[in-house]
Formats: sequence, structure tokens, C-alpha cells
Amino acid sequence: MINVPTSLAMHPVFDLLAWGAGAAGGLVVYRWRMRAGAERLVRSAEAGYFTALVVGAVGGGWLAGSLNTLRGPAPALSHSIAGVLAGAILAVEIYKAVRGIRGSTGGAFVTSLTAGIVIGRWGCLFSGLGDRTYGVPTSLPWGVDLGDGVSRHPVQIYESLAMAVFLVAYLSGLARRAPWAMHRGFYVMVAWYGAQRFAWEFLKPYPKLIGPLNLFHLICAGMVVYGVVWFVRDRRREADPQGRALSVPGPDHQPV
Repeated sequence: MINVPTSLAMHPVFDLLAWGAGAAGGLVVYRWRMRAGAERLVRSAEAGYFTALVVGAVGGGWLAGSLNTLRGPAPALSHSIAGVLAGAILAVEIYKAVRGIRGSTGGAFVTSLTAGIVIGRWGCLFSGLGDRTYGVPTSLPWGVDLGDGVSRHPVQIYESLAMAVFLVAYLSGLARRAPWAMHRGFYVMVAWYGAQRFAWEFLKPYPKLIGPLNLFHLICAGMVVYGVVWFVRDRRREADPQGRALSVPGPDHQPV
């Protein structure tokens, strides 16, 4: 068992590191490979796009986190990165449908989001039991003691490493200009995040919702379905010569 020094004060420290790394990584990748996609997003999306993004992310994060912790033994409000991602996706896709915007618009955020999760999850680990993201007890040699003398699965590290693997694969894809990374990286990231998070949820003591599944199992399953379905849709759209360009809403709100 590995003893981990913990303090709730570590969470904001790692949050700042995650935001900084995400912003820096996003800027580097933007200059390296994603400039065209980011500029296309800016041209096609109006202020409403970013309003939907922020409202969906904040609302989804607090709603999902609180719905989970309010059902626990010590009810309290909280937030969740899974809820942030799911809420942002839902709000933006509704906005895009109303405005007639087609194609992926999330590519510019892939590096920032992934790097933020990779670093931010270590903040959850070092925040200890108070963060409420700890794992269930385990007898494995890499179990961590977060201050209560119980050896637990370091689920925060599992998630960080899983997303680090995706980040390496994504950057490798960008280096080769692979179509999946250049045009549909966001969908792949969402599906990967949902799949790996779904697995780790079995190692958390969250209240069950349906059988052995908790709330985040259902949210993550939805993200996997979204990523796969939208990936296939976008690849088919790209194969159609008439659908390759990202649609931009005109004055009459119809695609042009």
C-alpha cells in the first residue's frame, strides 16, 4: 500500500496546472496542425455557440455531480468533469442543429480537454477522501492510503494514464495528418473518455442507479454512443463531395 499525502488545498493547485497545461497545449497544437479547423469554427460559430458551450458545461457539471453525491451517505452539492463534457456536448449539438451547422466543431478543444484531465485527476488524488473521487478497497500492491488506513484503487491515476495514452495517440495522428485526428478527433476523444471512465466507475463506491451501474455509467455510455455515431456520420458526410465543407448559417438561418 502506498501512503499518499493529501490536502484539499491541492485541488486548486492542480486545477491551475491543468488549465495552464491545457491552454498551452491547445495553443501549440493550434499553431502546429489545427489552425484551419479553429479558424473555421470562429467563422461559423456566433456568440450563441460559446454561450451554449459555457452554460451546458457549467450546468451539466454541477447537475451530474450533485445528482450523484446527493444520493450518497453524506449528501452534498458537487461537480463532475463527466457532467461538464456531457452538458457541453448536449448544449452545443442542440445549438448546431438549430443553426444548421454541420460537421465537427470540437477539434480545437481536444488537446486542452485531454491535458486538463490528465493533470487535473492528480489533484483529485492528492485532495484525498474529501474530494469524493476515491476508489473502493483493494489488496493490490499499488493501492493507495488516502489517510484512513484503507488501501484503495487509485482510480484517479487510472483515468489520468488512460487519457495520457489517448493524448499520445492523438498527437501521433496529428503528426501523420491522419483523417481521424485532423477531422474527428473530438468524437474519438469523447468515445475514449466515456469507455475508460465507464470501466473505472465499477471501482468507485458511488450509489447504484440501475443494477450495478451508477449515474456516471449511464452518462459515459451515452458519450461512447455519441462519439461512435457522430464519427460515422461525419466520415460519411466527408465522403460526400456536397457535404465536405462545414456549413455556415446564412441570414435566413439555412445552411449555405
